[in-house]
Amino acid sequence: MSNSIKAVFFDLDGTLISFTTRSIPASTEKALKSLKEKGIKIIAATGRSITMLDHVKHLNFDGFVTFNGGYCLSKEEQLLHKETIDAGDIARLLNHTTAPSIPFVLMTQHTTMTNQVTRDIEILHEELKLPVPPLIDKNQLNASDILQANVFIAPENEEQFMQTVMPNCVASRWTPVFMDVNPKAVSKQVGIDVFCRHFSIKLAETMAFGDGGNDMTMLKHAGTGVAMGNASQRVKDVADYVTDDTDNNGIWNGLKKFGVI
Repeated sequence: MSNSIKAVFFDLDGTLISFTTRSIPASTEKALKSLKEKGIKIIAATGRSITMLDHVKHLNFDGFVTFNGGYCLSKEEQLLHKETIDAGDIARLLNHTTAPSIPFVLMTQHTTMTNQVTRDIEILHEELKLPVPPLIDKNQLNASDILQANVFIAPENEEQFMQTVMPNCVASRWTPVFMDVNPKAVSKQVGIDVFCRHFSIKLAETMAFGDGGNDMTMLKHAGTGVAMGNASQRVKDVADYVTDDTDNNGIWNGLKKFGVI
């Protein structure tokens, strides 16, 4: 396989970045440098926006799959693909009333905003080393420009919420605290296809690493899908191989296993 892989897609949080140390293991940085030296494309695949990636820009990615595939950019940040959430779904979300109300965050390519500041939202942004977003100004909001929503709802209430409030969207999780909500046509699988076309690479020549529920389509779709050792069992079940934890040289060991580095 060592000569057949031409692009490797990496989830960030929990895959390249340790949830324990909030940093990138030295072996991972070494592995990515080795891939670059071999001429293999490295592509970030994340639920984050491009404005939330300053801490990994030094890794010199060849492309960015952001918002779980809803907004894909070249290395030069040229837009390759964009898919926004149905404006009707956003309107229903903004007008949805329950007691207590459901916290949510809305994101465009440049801005992040929230309907309320809760402790969960504060903790999330502390962990991601990002400022707590400002409150939504409905008078300034363009409902047709939203790329992703983070909805803070328990997993057991997810299905009914999605059917009634955001039926044109799909939910995925990398934490039980909230779900990423994207347009139905969007997933990290879409991101792989975008970059296969961009670089004229065959699907069989791709490899992907991930740990979360929002990585499952990517791991199933890539030529070789590798789940991190710290992934949940359902993520491991869809992968071709399970490597070690992020903190235990999982990226390095996985690439070595397949002879890519």
